[in-house]
Amino acid sequence: MIDRRLVENFDWWILLLFSAISCLGLVALYSALYLQIQANPSHNLFVKQIVWFAMGCALLMGALLVDYQKLREWAPWIYAVGVAALALVLIVGGEVKGSRRWLELAGLRVQPSEFMKIAVIIQLARYFSSQDIPPYPKLGQLGPALAMASVPALLILLEPDLGTALCLLIVAGTMTFFIGLRWRYLVTAAFIGLVSLYPLWHYVLKDYQKQRILMVLSPEKDPTGRGYHIIQSKVAVGSGMLWGKGFLNGTQNKLKFLPEKHTDFIFSVWAEEWGFLGCVVLIALFALLIVVCFRVALRSKDRFGSFLVVGLTSLIAWQLLINMGMVLGLLPVVGITLPFVSYGGSSLLMVCLAVGLIENVSMRRYVFRAR
Repeated sequence: MIDRRLVENFDWWILLLFSAISCLGLVALYSALYLQIQANPSHNLFVKQIVWFAMGCALLMGALLVDYQKLREWAPWIYAVGVAALALVLIVGGEVKGSRRWLELAGLRVQPSEFMKIAVIIQLARYFSSQDIPPYPKLGQLGPALAMASVPALLILLEPDLGTALCLLIVAGTMTFFIGLRWRYLVTAAFIGLVSLYPLWHYVLKDYQKQRILMVLSPEKDPTGRGYHIIQSKVAVGSGMLWGKGFLNGTQNKLKFLPEKHTDFIFSVWAEEWGFLGCVVLIALFALLIVVCFRVALRSKDRFGSFLVVGLTSLIAWQLLINMGMVLGLLPVVGITLPFVSYGGSSLLMVCLAVGLIENVSMRRYVFRAR
């Protein structure tokens, strides 16, 4: 029998907002893939995305069935499997456009780095919720947390996938900030970051990554090369104006000027067809989802649940901000997809799992376990 308290504490707003954003995402994706569907119906990526979405919903529902407190016990094993999968990608992973990011499993191409984000969040939530880690911890107590985030980030950087590596570190930093940081640590971290810019630029970043950063400042210097993505994205967003051009009527999309329109630049397709008002609606739905999820963290009766929800919610929020920053030409193009909207099985399953775990914490918030 189902404990009625689980149903009473189910946050229906999370499910409603998740469903609304996902439906709008499918509308945008169909438009982005419309020409491809007409040209090659047998290779229909839209149908594939619907299948992934169905799998994501099943994963979301499955995440509700297991008490999230079990994750505290499983966290080291989940983390270890994730790190092993990242190492395996570097050895036998399929190479696409010079990057090794995927593993073939039962005929499906899976990106372990997407699920490593969840693994790191669970592991950090376990660590920060320990009774040995007080608010505003000492520097020595932050070292293990830094290592937990840095090891997988380094492996992801070697793929290479700078965007995912940075996203993982930013989420880890958000969780660390949530527990409380002393001012001198923040100042020290800022100083180290500034000092690291020179060696990072000259010895770590690859040439194409440097070009992506430079193109943010002046994409017009290479309008047909490195700056093409940003310029065409800006044109698509701006041409939508107030009301948009209408469903399937975006010229940048139809005339194939907009690259990567079903993945990184799906928001450009939405902006061109539905205009400023459509963008406001989509962003408002995302903002409401993030607020409602953070409310779950505040209501949680134990530290592990709070840290888990903060990490998962910040993951969705940061991916949203980075993707929109890319689309608007405010940030370099680093391959971060728009949650629930962009095409991609691994990323969609990851965010569906995140929503399921957040809802899991909400359902069981009446349980109090001192840790």
